[in-house]
Amino acid sequence: MPILRELTDDYNRAMALVNLLRDRATGGSPSEADFADLRRYFVNHEDLSQLLPRWFAAQRSLNQFWNFIGDEFPSYRERRKYLWNEFHPLLTRLETATVSPAEEDIEDGLKAFSSEGVNRAWKQMVQRVGNDPEGAITASRNLLETVLKHILDSRNITYDTVSIELPDLYKAVQKELGLAPEQHQEQIFKQILGGCSGVVNGLGAMRNRLGDAHGVGMRTVRPAPRHARLAVNLAGSMALFLAETHHAKPAD
Repeated sequence: MPILRELTDDYNRAMALVNLLRDRATGGSPSEADFADLRRYFVNHEDLSQLLPRWFAAQRSLNQFWNFIGDEFPSYRERRKYLWNEFHPLLTRLETATVSPAEEDIEDGLKAFSSEGVNRAWKQMVQRVGNDPEGAITASRNLLETVLKHILDSRNITYDTVSIELPDLYKAVQKELGLAPEQHQEQIFKQILGGCSGVVNGLGAMRNRLGDAHGVGMRTVRPAPRHARLAVNLAGSMALFLAETHHAKPAD
């Protein structure tokens, strides 16, 4: 099985890469194919490539790496220490920064929402950002849909469960929670709430354009992790705002 399919997250892939280099640096004969797959993955990763050691991209084979590390350090001990130090930024990022502080706040708020479906959708889109941008964008849209339907269901508000679109779901929740711009007098609230509508509509359109809900032939561009992160953060912020407003305004 190819190593990228065998390892299911970026931290374990990075550890496999370091261990593979350490093995070669100390006289071992690890898989050249595994090295090629892992090297290609991290060098081409938009977010993680900047955390790689400066010398790494130039090492196109394990033999090249062997010559490089041998010229730099005569002893195995020095080589092992050097590799851990050089890959420390990447490993630390993957070990400790999987979820940002903002994402932690959103997740806590959704736990209070008492909806297993909401938490499942949130977990799914956070996990997909780096490895599957298209899936993360689709999941962010699904998160909002889950929250909106949960609110309507809990307030006994009927809607078309088969064909209703995300903007229409949001309009129904807007009206129920008093979040429509026309329900407010202050211009600043009108502006902010109008922006919220734009976020929901944009996420629906972004999912249709860049998500994985359609065949590849229908997509002319591929999203980068930064696009997925934007969708995830917008969807998470809106989901938390809607959940908190739902709890703050009991149904009549």
